[in-house]
Amino acid sequence: MQLHVVNEGVKVFTRRGNDWTRRFRKIANDAFLINAGSAIIDGEVVVPATDGTTDFSVLQNELKGKSSKIVMVAFDLLYLNGCDLRKLPLMERKAQLTKLIAKTAIQFSESFEMAGRQMYQHACSIGLEGVVSKVRNSRYYSGRGNDWVKTTCSQRETLPIAGFAIKENKFDGIYVGRHKGKNLVYAGKVDQCFDAASTKDLQARLKPLIRKTQPYAKKIAHRGIWVEPSLLAEIEYRAKSAEGKVRHPFFKGIREDL
Repeated sequence: MQLHVVNEGVKVFTRRGNDWTRRFRKIANDAFLINAGSAIIDGEVVVPATDGTTDFSVLQNELKGKSSKIVMVAFDLLYLNGCDLRKLPLMERKAQLTKLIAKTAIQFSESFEMAGRQMYQHACSIGLEGVVSKVRNSRYYSGRGNDWVKTTCSQRETLPIAGFAIKENKFDGIYVGRHKGKNLVYAGKVDQCFDAASTKDLQARLKPLIRKTQPYAKKIAHRGIWVEPSLLAEIEYRAKSAEGKVRHPFFKGIREDL
């Protein structure tokens, strides 16, 4: 999103240019202490968890209410007091940005000058979605380019299959769970990377395991055909939500060696 400050007024726009000032009223209020005649700040709106991670599904739920927990994380400054800063090197823009928002509740996106592989491995190890690498002296360009690259983490986990979905008489993915003590809790739906052969094999394996009730300790709202959670699937995903659901998951196969 972008934060626009003009003559003590504040507007909040989405990436597509939609005016979401009402929905992001807290962000607009947080920007009230910005001391500038005009400014355009580039950033993201997030809901930070206690461990510092963020979850897009939590943000979506927060926006259904008064959005009291949302925070803007600012990472670039495009205009300031009528001056176009986009041709300045990135680190010069960020130096001006950190001073501009110092007295506000807006958070500053810090830069880490370290080996990319080391940073990436650390980000993945603590459950972040990935890292963004930027050329320190680059100019600002709209859209994607070679001066900044997002590298997403991939994590793997072996999870029991709790059921599968059928949509318009066709296989539509599996529901997986995660054991917490003696209970099985919902861990998400996986509907990517199934080809004809794997789908046929999987359905043949699941058919004898069909049961009438959900195997989850807490019932979920999704409709499906439920099975005994004895068959294990290898799942690759980018991150986990605050509730433990896998995000952007891919089916990698059945684990028969465990």
